Amino acid sequence: MGLTSNTVLTLAALLAVVLFVATVLLWPRLAARNWRSVLARVGLLLATQLLLFASVGLAANKSFLFYGSWTDLFGQETEMGVVVDHSAGAKDLKVVDTQGMDVPGGSKPAVGGQIQKVVIAGEKSKLASQAYVYLPPEYFRPQYAEQTFPAALVLTGYPGTAENLLKGLRYPRTAHTQVKAGRMQPMVLVMLRPTVAPPRDTECVNVPGGPQTETFLAGDIPKAVSESYRVGTRARNWGVIGNSTGGYCALKFAIHHPETFGAGAGLSAYYRAAEDPTTGDLFHGDNGERKRADLLWSLDHVKPSKTSSFLVTSSREGEENLKETVKFVEKVRPPARVSSITLDSGGHNFGTWRREIPAAMEWISDRLRAN
Repeated sequence: MGLTSNTVLTLAALLAVVLFVATVLLWPRLAARNWRSVLARVGLLLATQLLLFASVGLAANKSFLFYGSWTDLFGQETEMGVVVDHSAGAKDLKVVDTQGMDVPGGSKPAVGGQIQKVVIAGEKSKLASQAYVYLPPEYFRPQYAEQTFPAALVLTGYPGTAENLLKGLRYPRTAHTQVKAGRMQPMVLVMLRPTVAPPRDTECVNVPGGPQTETFLAGDIPKAVSESYRVGTRARNWGVIGNSTGGYCALKFAIHHPETFGAGAGLSAYYRAAEDPTTGDLFHGDNGERKRADLLWSLDHVKPSKTSSFLVTSSREGEENLKETVKFVEKVRPPARVSSITLDSGGHNFGTWRREIPAAMEWISDRLRAN
């Protein structure tokens, strides 16, 4: 039973309830003042409290995926890193594992699609990162053998893990369901975290003398994916979506790289690069780059592209970005287009984003083309 499984959570919750009831029923019998009764009372209280806290912790972990497995939780993860060959002729994208989809018939790629774990090496940035690529069922069907597909770069928040996008936010399953219902077209999803130089948060910028994160995410990855899969290379073939830090990055790329991304969706995004102990010195005194990393400033100073579409999300109650989200919408100028999702209430968490992702995926699909 996996750490994030419903079975483990249900079992922990049931045991907590059973112990609570047992404590209430047995308490009168254990009222004596001898050491055995005292020890029994203490044991019941401790066991009940431990199971209660375990249930809460399991529920929180299931929602936010702080740990993906028992080995991860206990610091025993043994998966080794993958050596990336940057020599001439080496491939920029290498598949290291494949898995089926958790849907009926999902073991067959032509029925459920396939998730491939890959390592992508940046030709220009010289960065490398693991990612997951979701290929829809249509990708494996004979009638689509000559067809290219649109793609979306999907980014987590900071620090995040790519697994969050599969298990917590359920992007592949959502895409599969939406296509099957006729609400969006088949798309390739490229899922990873923007933290490509952990533990540093580089805010998707090219740090002077440091990680060239923007070049890697907005340049190297689309190129490597288009060369490895049947994915187009034009802006109308590529979208980008993310939550929190990933949402900021998605909007940033859509503004500054309209030649690559035709649509950018920021779920609970903020609008200027953070500068704090997790980021370090991102700009090294370059005020021009600091301004460029401010999306509201960029909308006022970057010429809008006719290929650009933006989607922003917030909540009237529970999100801190509502005021700036309204400003973002107001600053988008034609021929660029902007849409928004505003929930009545919803916090900065997976539950909120899962309510927004189906509509956001449909929105991206409507703005991209297969070729």
